[in-house]
Amino acid sequence: MKLASFDDGSRDGALRVVNRDGSRAADASDIAPSLQAALDDWDALEPVLQARARELDSGSIAGEALQVSSLCAPLPRAYEWVDGSAFLSHILLVRKARGAEPPPTLYTEPLVYQGGSSVLLSPQAPLHLGDSEQGLDLEGEIAVILGDTPRGTDAREARSCVKLFMLVNDVTYRSLVPAELEKGFGFFCSKPASAFSPFAITPDELGDAYREGRVHLPLHCYRNDELIGQPNAEAMHFSFFDLIAHICQTRAFAAGTIVGSGTVSNDDPARGVACLAELRMRELLEYGAPRTPFLRAGDRVRIEMLHPDGSSLFGAIEQEVVA
Repeated sequence: MKLASFDDGSRDGALRVVNRDGSRAADASDIAPSLQAALDDWDALEPVLQARARELDSGSIAGEALQVSSLCAPLPRAYEWVDGSAFLSHILLVRKARGAEPPPTLYTEPLVYQGGSSVLLSPQAPLHLGDSEQGLDLEGEIAVILGDTPRGTDAREARSCVKLFMLVNDVTYRSLVPAELEKGFGFFCSKPASAFSPFAITPDELGDAYREGRVHLPLHCYRNDELIGQPNAEAMHFSFFDLIAHICQTRAFAAGTIVGSGTVSNDDPARGVACLAELRMRELLEYGAPRTPFLRAGDRVRIEMLHPDGSSLFGAIEQEVVA
């Protein structure tokens, strides 16, 4: 099942069910006014939403043509946005780029930080360049939306807490990161609002590609229609189940919490990248200096994941950089 939030002028958008190819949508606000409201009563409402989705796919209800430009993020605001960094090749490359050592627990304990969740961007929202020296970068990720998740949930129990999947552009101002982290208090100004895919999808949409808490599919990332990478998300060192167990050691999480995978990354340079910082570091190692600039005004970013049959699972994040 694919779900979306129509921008009706409200803070949380109006819930829509989307057909399998992403071309049509049916109003579901009679079932739940928003995606957050559906998540608050997910066990009761998911079967009703699934039935509406089947009606739309079968043609028994017509729905209406879907325009991505009319959508918000699936959750325009969320109770929490917790981003991990579960791809070790990404950690090693970006830390090398800023002259920082990886943590001693790199292989045994996930990295997570808490991002801003009160404003989450639509899939076609503009990316604001800010000062061109701040190093605006895309970061292609996968995220899950949780149902109510108790304190103490372990990795074996975490599967039942994962309700939906999305894609993320976790935007970063790279030049602001070192000074912020040097203070020992984490990211803040270096992490503006993140943008999310048009659709949030239930795990069954991924089929056999969802195994062991990981999505075994490549993430396609473009800059100005040029493919910069298609790293495979199966390379997650820590699965989503591991991330959930880690953050639940001392806290519970409410339905509607978003947990990100961190930038999808592979050791193999032939797979390319999902962020420019990695590409620049690889250029530095090969040529002695980075050759690829960070994002500039007028650049376009596209992030998408395809089903093995070639269809777009989440729709595409498509953003333009504005001065």
